[in-house]
Amino acid sequence: MNGVYRILEHPADLGIEAEGETLAEAFASAARGLMSVVVDPESVTVREERKVSVPGADPEQLLVRWLGEILFLYDGAGFVPAEFSVEQVGGGGLEATVGGEPAGGAELRLKIDVKAVTYHDISVRETSRGWYVRVYLDV
Repeated sequence: MNGVYRILEHPADLGIEAEGETLAEAFASAARGLMSVVVDPESVTVREERKVSVPGADPEQLLVRWLGEILFLYDGAGFVPAEFSVEQVGGGGLEATVGGEPAGGAELRLKIDVKAVTYHDISVRETSRGWYVRVYLDV
């Protein structure tokens, strides 16, 4: 299936639906969806990698914390994530490698500022085709 994502319209927020053959692939697709809202993915050059480790009690909490960490890398650490490899998700945590570049590149094309990832109408579930996740962003 090679993870896919869709951006959802919402009166006050934006939503992301993502799918993958595995839960890890669906989480990586959700991260790509998040960053596609923030910046044109074609304008990011992967120059370095960062390791990400996120604790969480259940898949929904892991999804919100994972995407929150991606936002922190962008807003707080000055790093623009573009590639996402989730190595492990479940068992109380998530481990991933994120590729991207330092913020401020001349080629970077910014789009929308995302304030936060919310629990509103969140969904993480296994389907007959793999995994499906939905999450909304406060913009």
